Amino acid sequence: MDVTQMYISEFVGTAVLIAFGNSTNASILLKKTIVSIFGTNWLHIIFGWAFAVSFGVYVGITLGGPGHLNPAVTFALAVAGIFPWDQVIPMSIAQIAGGFTGAAIAALFYYPHFKVTGPDEGNCVGIFATGPAIDNKPFNLISEIIATFMFMLAILCLGKMADGLAPMVIGILVASIGMSFGATTGYALNPARDFGPRLAYFLLPIPNKGTANWQYAWVPFIGPLIGAGLAVLFFQLVAP
Repeated sequence: MDVTQMYISEFVGTAVLIAFGNSTNASILLKKTIVSIFGTNWLHIIFGWAFAVSFGVYVGITLGGPGHLNPAVTFALAVAGIFPWDQVIPMSIAQIAGGFTGAAIAALFYYPHFKVTGPDEGNCVGIFATGPAIDNKPFNLISEIIATFMFMLAILCLGKMADGLAPMVIGILVASIGMSFGATTGYALNPARDFGPRLAYFLLPIPNKGTANWQYAWVPFIGPLIGAGLAVLFFQLVAP
């Protein structure tokens, strides 16, 4: 596999994932969107992100990469001895850059709605990044570890799937995680999904924006790495 093409595929795939996912959030939280007029619920967000992951993985694989789109998955597979360690950092940089780019696409698409939405009305970092329902960072970290552990363990246990079906199954898995373990911290599961868009919200000239909540940013970055790594170690311990 060509290494440069692999990085490009991870960048583009992650950008697609975040563009779909952040735009789902924006359609709900910003004022005067069609969704905000007619109403929605948590399941809208869950399935919006599930489809985002599926299509992002399809793009990443089609362009010649492994379709990780997630530094936690890349790190965990390196722990498992499946992915080379010397490519973990550049791969993660490509994924985070893709996350930033996807967030920028969502910001541009919804720019007029950002202009009419204040920080207290939905124009918040939550469009782009995760945050806790209850701010208790030790338990927030535990939530991210457990959610990502279950996510990665399920991926490892899915076995060999037909190549065309695998991304859709992963999307269903993401939806299941959202409905079960997502209500406490917004289930980042992915440092690139959180850090890249959070950085975009902080740096881009988005009208009326609020705080990027950097004091929380380490939780959805570290938690998924720990959870995914533990899942691999557990799987290697118990798998026949």
